[in-house]
Amino acid sequence: MRKEVEFYSNDNRLSGLLELPEGDTKAYALFAHCFTCGKDIAAASRISRALNDNGIAVLRFDFTGIGNSDGDFANTNFTSNLDDLRAAAAFLNESYSAPKLLIGHSLGGAAVLAVASSIDSVKAVVSIGAPSKAEHVIHNFDDSLDEICSNGIANVKLGYKEFTIKKQFVDDLSENSKQNFDLSGKSLLILHSPMDAVVSINEAEKIYASVKHPKSFISLDKADHFLSNKSDAKYAATVISSWADKYIIE
Repeated sequence: MRKEVEFYSNDNRLSGLLELPEGDTKAYALFAHCFTCGKDIAAASRISRALNDNGIAVLRFDFTGIGNSDGDFANTNFTSNLDDLRAAAAFLNESYSAPKLLIGHSLGGAAVLAVASSIDSVKAVVSIGAPSKAEHVIHNFDDSLDEICSNGIANVKLGYKEFTIKKQFVDDLSENSKQNFDLSGKSLLILHSPMDAVVSINEAEKIYASVKHPKSFISLDKADHFLSNKSDAKYAATVISSWADKYIIE
């Protein structure tokens, strides 16, 4: 069952989809989408449905300034993404049940790693094709970096859309990347493809090396960064669902 929900983060209304199992709900999860992607990317939908089949409810939402959420993307940054995730967790806690599982795709993966320690209810974290540091995303607009730094702003084409990137966004990525994430008391699953052309699998190795056990790494074999192939997304979902049971189901 799918429910449209909304909640607020820094006075901006955020749009979300809460996908609930048909039967009893064993736990709640939060899904953080990739850079500029939005909650409706196919991989997020497919992973959510597979988790539903295992009794796990999933809230996926658009970050501020993305998709159906309010706010100006140009004024957002990695820090505001973390605020959005905390707001989403608070919404679940107040309206349903606090999330025990965080799942993040690409930059969303870096975000859930960074925010996990501040959400007490979270028992397990999953990163999919994630960079070890948030500033890795800067490579997506390298050609415009000089313009951003000299003029303070630039219009950048990312995929099929144009986004306004301000220097504050770049500075915030760099500042956040100086901080080491802390997963003490939480379990980590890293999913990454050796064929990922957007975020090198070397980033997964850095994440794995930086945390203590319990931690697991699963190769996504020939999948692309966005898990565009339905079978790749389904495989990732099955792995996440099976792995999460051990850590979040009491």
